[in-house]
Amino acid sequence: MTKKKTVAILGSTGSIGINTLNVIRQSADRFRVVGLSADSNIGLLAKQAHDFRPKAVSVGRKSLVNRLKKAVPPGTLVLDGLGGLTEIACEKDTDIVVLAISGTVCLIPLIEAIKKGKAVALANKEALVSAGPLVKSLAQKHRAAMIPIDSEHSAIFQCINGKVSDVSKIYLTGSGGPLLDVPLNRFDRLSRKFILRHPRWRMGKKISVDSATMMNKGLEILEAKYLFGVAEKDIEVLIHPEAIVHSMVEFVDGSVLAQMAVADMRLPIQYALNFPLRARAIVERLDFIKIGALTFRKPDEVKFPCLGLARAAASSGGTAPAALCAADEEAVKCYLDGNIKFSRIAEIIEKVLSRHRNVKIDALSVKDILDTDRWAREEARSLCCL
Repeated sequence: MTKKKTVAILGSTGSIGINTLNVIRQSADRFRVVGLSADSNIGLLAKQAHDFRPKAVSVGRKSLVNRLKKAVPPGTLVLDGLGGLTEIACEKDTDIVVLAISGTVCLIPLIEAIKKGKAVALANKEALVSAGPLVKSLAQKHRAAMIPIDSEHSAIFQCINGKVSDVSKIYLTGSGGPLLDVPLNRFDRLSRKFILRHPRWRMGKKISVDSATMMNKGLEILEAKYLFGVAEKDIEVLIHPEAIVHSMVEFVDGSVLAQMAVADMRLPIQYALNFPLRARAIVERLDFIKIGALTFRKPDEVKFPCLGLARAAASSGGTAPAALCAADEEAVKCYLDGNIKFSRIAEIIEKVLSRHRNVKIDALSVKDILDTDRWAREEARSLCCL
C-alpha cells in the first residue's frame, strides 16, 4: 500500500484551510492530517481535530488553550502562539505544510519549515512578499519545494512547468473585485458588507478588502517576481471578470499558455497537495459553450492606487515590500474596525512608504524584515488616528 502523504495546515479554520480539508476528505486514501491551527475559532478547530485526528493543534491565543484541551480528542497535543505554529510546521513526520494564514505572522513558521526541507503549499501572500529573496534563497539551499496555492500563481506554476528561462511575460488575471464598475466617488459611501462581498470567491475579511482595493493584485505582482524570477515590468495585470483564465504566460517565441478552470479553490489546493502528480477532478468541468466569451481589460490605477504602490515597492526592493505589507495590514484592520474610511487605506500606505527609509543590501536578515514590519505598523496605526 502506498504511504499516505502527511499534511499540516496552518490556518485550518479559514476558507483555504476548510477547502484543504475538504480535498483531503475526498482523498483519504492518499493523505493524513498531522497538524492543524487556528487563531481563535476553537469550536471549529476542535471539530476538525475529532474528524481528522491530528497529532497536534495550535491556537493563536494562550488564553484559549485550556478550553481547547477539553474539546479535542484525548492525547492531542495542544500548542499556542507563534511557537505552536512553528512546531507544527516543523514536525518531523510532516511531508507538506499548507500555509493558509494571512499576514506576516507566517514568516517565521515558513522559514523554519523551509530549513527543515518541508514542501510548502503557499496560500499566504504577505510572508513571501515581505521576505521574498530570503525565502527563495533558503528554499534553494534546503531543496524545499514551494508550490503556490493562489489560483493565479498556481496557474503560472502549471504553465511554466519549470521552464522559467523561456518566459517573456506573465499575465496575472483578476475579476476586478466588488468595485470594478463602481465610480470612485461612491467608494466611501459603500457599506463594509458590500466591500467584503467578492463576486467570485468566498474569502477572509482581510483578503476581501485587499481584493476591493486591488492590493491583492499588487501583492501578487511581488509574489510572481519572487516565485518565478520575472522582473516587475514583465508582469501585467489584466481584469478578467469571467474568472476562467487564472493567469497566462508568454514565452520568448510569442506563444502564450493559459490555465483555465472553474473558479473553485479546491483545484489549486488539490494540485499542490498531489504535486507532481495530478488527481482526478473533484470540481465542475468547464463548459465553453455556456461561457460564450472571455473578456480582458486593463485595471484603472487611478481608482485603484494600491496597484501602483505595490509596483513602486517591487521596483524599490529591499525592505520596501515589508513596509507595504505591514502598512496594508494595519490600514485594513483600521478600516474593518470602523476607524477610517475605505479611501484612506491607500492614503495611509502611501504615506508610510514615503516615510520609509529603505534598507537595500544583498542579504536581508529576518531582523531587517521584522524591524521594518514593526516600524511600518506603528506608523500606519498613528496615521489611522489622525
